[in-house]
Amino acid sequence: METMSPKVPQLAPEQILRACDYVELVWQEQGSKEEKAALEEFHADGPELARLIGEFGALLLAGYLTVVPDEHADCESAYVLEQLVTVASRYLKRWCLASGAGAHTAWIAAGFLIECMQEVDQVHQFLADIRGDAYAGRPTAAA
Repeated sequence: METMSPKVPQLAPEQILRACDYVELVWQEQGSKEEKAALEEFHADGPELARLIGEFGALLLAGYLTVVPDEHADCESAYVLEQLVTVASRYLKRWCLASGAGAHTAWIAAGFLIECMQEVDQVHQFLADIRGDAYAGRPTAAA
């Protein structure tokens, strides 16, 4: 089953890896000097970081968290799930692209994505899968 929708942005592998690094840092941040410095470096990008996390969120929601098995692709629940993902992705991207969006928006958006991942599985495993696909040149997971 193809998990990539034409509505989902195409991100370069470097962008995917950067977004994964940021989300993982937000997830694991314990307040050490190194972690604070790394966050400050990410947050210096402000609006660009917010845009990246919005696009990454759309990719994560559509390609990793809501994959419907082939045998259920024609079910009404698959259609409803696709519509919910479309709305959530659109809202997240709009919010992250809004005028004045910056590091604070990226932080909150990363928190939203972390909550989504934790509801389904472990954050670390999701990010490892996404990184593996990015390294292999595949920006989405196969069902």
